[in-house]
Amino acid sequence: MGLGLRSPHKVRRRFPASGKRGRGAKASGRPSPGCERQPRPPPDGRLEPAPDSHPHLSPEALGYFRRALSALKESPKTGEERELMVYNILKEVEAQALALSTNRTGSEMLQELLGFSPLKPFCRVWAALRSNLRFVACHRCGVHVLQSALLQLPRLLGSPAEEEKEEEDGKDGPMETLEELVLGLAAEVCDDFLVYCGDTHGSFVVRTLLQVLGGTILESERARPHGSQSSEAQRVPARECKPTDFEVPETFVNCLQDLSSCFLKDIAVFITDKISSFCLQVALQILHRKWPQFCAHLCNAVIDYLSTRNSSADGSPLLLFLRDQTSSRLLEQVLLVLEPPRLQSLFEDHFQGQLQTLAAHPIANFPLQRLLDAITTPELLSPVFEELSPTLEAVLAQGHPGVVIALVGACCRVGVHQAQVLRLLLEAFHCAEPSSRQVACVPLFATLMAYEVYYGLMEEEGAVPAEHQVEMATARALGEVTVLGSLLLQHLLHFSTPGLILRSLGALTGPQLLALAQRPGRKLLLSWGSGTRS
Repeated sequence: MGLGLRSPHKVRRRFPASGKRGRGAKASGRPSPGCERQPRPPPDGRLEPAPDSHPHLSPEALGYFRRALSALKESPKTGEERELMVYNILKEVEAQALALSTNRTGSEMLQELLGFSPLKPFCRVWAALRSNLRFVACHRCGVHVLQSALLQLPRLLGSPAEEEKEEEDGKDGPMETLEELVLGLAAEVCDDFLVYCGDTHGSFVVRTLLQVLGGTILESERARPHGSQSSEAQRVPARECKPTDFEVPETFVNCLQDLSSCFLKDIAVFITDKISSFCLQVALQILHRKWPQFCAHLCNAVIDYLSTRNSSADGSPLLLFLRDQTSSRLLEQVLLVLEPPRLQSLFEDHFQGQLQTLAAHPIANFPLQRLLDAITTPELLSPVFEELSPTLEAVLAQGHPGVVIALVGACCRVGVHQAQVLRLLLEAFHCAEPSSRQVACVPLFATLMAYEVYYGLMEEEGAVPAEHQVEMATARALGEVTVLGSLLLQHLLHFSTPGLILRSLGALTGPQLLALAQRPGRKLLLSWGSGTRS
């Protein structure tokens, strides 16, 4: 293929990395546990209230809990001595739950202690916080304690009821069950729904509560309840995240329905407010699995609202919101949970004819990726492919490789246009002609670099492309494999006829394959070894 037929973007040194849209909160470090074997309670046994409205954790109490946690970690995993130690520590926690929850170091230790707690002491600690739930939920440290407590439910809901000491039961009256405590938190959140959802910290509690009520913990909560991910990792399609399901009481499901209905009362807030919008996004994921009819109802409410704004603008009003940071994130989730017929009509009403413009936009290209991730039918993929296929190299040059990877993933999933998209990729990476270059496609796809850039060639405009030199290829160390490049190759390996990709892999030297086996290419080689046709 002559140079004159190539995209004008070929002069770029390499395809830029995917655009960044950072998410997540900063993770906080944990202090090292103390070195003393046996913890001792603070001298006064319990905290005296601080002069202000909420207690503070004394240095003595902090030291006790640090030593207690260290001793607990070093003790045998089972046995009466450990059970007694856990019980005694959690009795002290119960007395100082609020002070621990609102202290940075104390809250981190409390989160770990909750992971050791049996059912009854756990409920007592929760009950100790009950009168201050809103304060704790909206506190920068307390929010993590409530999140961690909620995430213990998959473990504790299946716990057998424990025998309670009669003399202790008589002191404070009958203790609330874990189910009652969770429902009490949900009722309080429901009463002040906008406040909780709109608060920077409180919104995290709402999101985790929605998951617990639905009996589904999303991958993001299990992997990094308080941390952050890299931009590229965040863009991996949601289909690859596998939520964890667990059994919940019927009352939880009913409460989830009541809580989810609150979104409809102020739908505009949850579409336009950045913090509140995250709660609706999580709700859509849970409802899609547990209550699909209401999920569809919420999606229609979002689409109807956005479709009627700025009606004087050229084209669909929805297109304006695809370019907005907050509403585009919500629309990403809507696209992923829509049923195929509704997705088809949404494309025809709002997206068709605009895909190339969206692919080039620094924000709108992300909801376009989610549209591609959601496609499951040839009827929808064919018009999308026809519209996007002429611009693959331009999209790569604009720094939006996620759009191309999502399109290839859709072709892999639906099973159509596979030969066409592979040919277009070869052309975009300048290894289609001469045909000898095709065997070099794997390193180019893995590194997201065009042929001339990868091999450091200087070709004049209009010159005939040089033949592939095997000696040059084997002598060169493999370039840096990108996350998206690895994902692209995984899709191509699962095409119905992956022969070219397999031949290119087979042409790599041992050191090059070893480099490819490092992260993020490890999953690629697993796909090659176990998931492809020989």
